[in-house]
Amino acid sequence: MIVITFTEFRNQASTLLNRVEEGEVIRVMRHGKPIADISPVSEEASEVPSWKRPGLKLTAKGASLSQAIKDERSASDYETLS
Repeated sequence: MIVITFTEFRNQASTLLNRVEEGEVIRVMRHGKPIADISPVSEEASEVPSWKRPGLKLTAKGASLSQAIKDERSASDYETLS
């Protein structure tokens, strides 16, 4: 891990980011306190985010709920008209 000041990072950002690309981690300090760790992107992070992946499709065997509701409504409408 490379430890540098914020000013050094600002002045050498391009060179330092090349080192990160090669696998190194950089800790940036400001006034003696760590403010950031810059590390290479993990393989996991380069995948499609979960919110962009297709959702699960749930299925159940048997009659559909919507069809059962329609059938029940039809039957009650018939009873009301009789």
